[in-house]
Amino acid sequence: MAPAAKVLTVSESVHAGTREDRSGAALTELLASRGFDVVERRTVPDGVAPVARALSEMAAEFHGLIVTTGGTGFSPTDLTPEATITVVERHAPGLAEAMRAVSPLGRLSRGVAGTLGTSLVVNVPGSPAGATESLGAVIDVVPHALELLAGGRPH
Repeated sequence: MAPAAKVLTVSESVHAGTREDRSGAALTELLASRGFDVVERRTVPDGVAPVARALSEMAAEFHGLIVTTGGTGFSPTDLTPEATITVVERHAPGLAEAMRAVSPLGRLSRGVAGTLGTSLVVNVPGSPAGATESLGAVIDVVPHALELLAGGRPH
């Protein structure tokens, strides 16, 4: 059975319908190409409350990967990491570090990763290239992480 994934795009303009969700589409394509079943895509505006609420809803009774795209930079409205920190139960700093290390601009990402129930949440940048590069840096270990979250034994 293919691992499940959900994609949450955090963007005022995408949420308002004035800009196309290119990052969400690129992530969906990458996930599908790596054998993930993308079961939901959602868009919310920037801000701690909308992102935290969406993550909590998306993780409820879900076992899989939740990738957020957008809101990880230095703009005053970039609050996705702050929102994620309010809902994750355990942090996964190694994943965030690996995503930041994949490219020079990755060092500017403030994205975090962690678990929420039996979901693994990772924050990636909002640009299509940054989003796919970051997720690409960790996607190979995600199925094993999900197996462990479900109570599987380490190999």
